[in-house]
Amino acid sequence: MSEKVNALLRYASTAPSQEQISKIKNVLCQKFDTTDIELEVKLDESIGGGFIVSCGNFEYDWSDAGRVRQLRAELENLKHVSGANDTNKIISMFSEKVENFSLSLEDREVGTVVWVGDGIANVDGIEHAFYGEIIEFEDGTKGMAQDIRKDHIGCILFGNDTGIRQGTKAVRTYKEAGIPVGEAFIGRVIDALGAPIDGLGSIKESGYRPVEQPAPGIIERQSVNEPMETGILSIDTMFPIGRGQRELIIGDRQTGKTSIALDTIINQKGKNVICIYVAIGQKASTVAKIVQTLKNNGAMDYSIVVSSTAADMAPLQYIAPYSGAAMAEYFMYQGKDVLIVYDDLSKHAVAYRALSLLLERSPGREAYPGDVFYLHSRLLERASKLSSELGGGSITALPIIETLAGDVSAYIPTNVISITDGQIFLESDLFFEGMRPAVNVGLSVSRVGSAAQTKAMKKAAGSIRVDLAQYREMAVFTQFSSDLDETTKNQLAHGNVLMELLKQPLEHPLAMHEQVIILVASGAKRLDMLPIKQVKDYKQKLLNYFNTEQTEICEELEKSGDLSDQLRKRIIEAVDTFNDIENKKLKNEVEEMQKQKV
Repeated sequence: MSEKVNALLRYASTAPSQEQISKIKNVLCQKFDTTDIELEVKLDESIGGGFIVSCGNFEYDWSDAGRVRQLRAELENLKHVSGANDTNKIISMFSEKVENFSLSLEDREVGTVVWVGDGIANVDGIEHAFYGEIIEFEDGTKGMAQDIRKDHIGCILFGNDTGIRQGTKAVRTYKEAGIPVGEAFIGRVIDALGAPIDGLGSIKESGYRPVEQPAPGIIERQSVNEPMETGILSIDTMFPIGRGQRELIIGDRQTGKTSIALDTIINQKGKNVICIYVAIGQKASTVAKIVQTLKNNGAMDYSIVVSSTAADMAPLQYIAPYSGAAMAEYFMYQGKDVLIVYDDLSKHAVAYRALSLLLERSPGREAYPGDVFYLHSRLLERASKLSSELGGGSITALPIIETLAGDVSAYIPTNVISITDGQIFLESDLFFEGMRPAVNVGLSVSRVGSAAQTKAMKKAAGSIRVDLAQYREMAVFTQFSSDLDETTKNQLAHGNVLMELLKQPLEHPLAMHEQVIILVASGAKRLDMLPIKQVKDYKQKLLNYFNTEQTEICEELEKSGDLSDQLRKRIIEAVDTFNDIENKKLKNEVEEMQKQKV
């Protein structure tokens, strides 16, 4: 014997006929697999027109509002029809859809809000929602199912919660949370949900991608073998980054972490790389400055900025990096190379901790939830170099982590260090000493290494890291010594020049051939005789000389990507010629000054 099922039919003005009631009972019998339906009929003028049938957690909406909602959804789908660019064609399609619109028989699982606050809503009555599903509330606000429990689901809200209160209806949409994607987003500033916030009008999307997506598997990837040049000498020589790599930028606040990321974006000009900068929990003024910097350097032509500022609620800060990754994947699966910067994941973890505590999840170490490692691992694993069969596209990730007093052994820093393929550690002491970028050679590492370097860079870099380490050690032991032998003095002079060469101003990335020329000249000890204060000017003059007078060498380096013994010899000879020219100039200047004195 089938179990009895109770249902409620609410109508606005005209009561349904017996024939209509009979048809509705048949629909409900099929839906709930029963033969015993008790249908209560009730007048409810609040629904406006038509009628609504409620049975358990499900609702069939034949009201005026329900008809409008279904028609709006149909018209929304028309916007994505390919080839519908002609205005007249669009109008005729809309007219046809309105005239031939037929109300589909669809049920919706409906729940009610039992608690709301701080961007979180607990919903009772929805039993079949899946993780990451979009839940729509009565006032149009959308949320995402984040916490699935036996008695309720916890939703994070992607909008203001002022229109949601206890008793508000919430409806399943059966859709996964996602954002619009497309070529038209390049050059724009968008929020975490893909809506433009730069005041330049709407964006025509090409598709829709879920924000959460499984990372490519091992078979779908290939090893990192192509350089993602930052244009920063100290990084490209000692800790090279490859396309498809995840390199962490870590350090205390105000040590130049964002500057390294921005210089890397600026250096991608003309290299067919799409750059995405994701700002998480930063001041809106800071994001505006970053956008302006990118515009000033012509980098917005190939960049997208995803911004979720400190003023945004925790759910939007939480979803922002996943939205950026979804946007990057759209381009990667087209065979393109993408660079994505997450600035920064410390604030992302704090936003997730706030959500988790509000959802009443058990706090663990430093009050972070137990799945905070998975939070970042499933994000960063999406960065990869796809196999040739899948187009060979790549996502290179530069996550940024902020430390407190240089403590890399804290919970979130150690998590992200273990996920990434190396880290660039920026040290406060070096920064305040004037070493910019303040890269700590000892704690920084690239686990991809020379596989991400051109042959020319690999040969030119040579023993620079060992030379610097020996210089550091020797500088400590000899700082109180006055009587030094000639070898030690030469080694210290070479180290001092190297340290000065690695200093680089903001927004001035170096081309690959420029870096190789500097390294070859330094390795041949052609700069060791310079006073430290003159190294910066000398470096600039030397590069200008090569870019104007020795263009053949520069072109050969860029085209071949290799540094043969013959080419190295030509570079050293050109440096010697430049030194002779400079010495003659200096000699003439001295003679001129002496004549003036006489």
